[in-house]
Amino acid sequence: MQPITKTMIIGDILQINRGLIPILLDCGMHCLGCPSSQMESLEDACMVHGINADALVDQLNQYLSEAEA
Repeated sequence: MQPITKTMIIGDILQINRGLIPILLDCGMHCLGCPSSQMESLEDACMVHGINADALVDQLNQYLSEAEA
């Protein structure tokens, strides 16, 4: 499975593993269903929501590595 990067589009991230949704919601990204969020990069969304993109990427990739184990 490919690692998540902050330049990835949110819509693409959601297709990788639906288990990532609660992580994004918990950090304040409640607009995951919005059409515009489907074409927005994770980095852009983090900037809008005041979230550290690098920390979120680490958290998402940690989830994926644990899900694969």
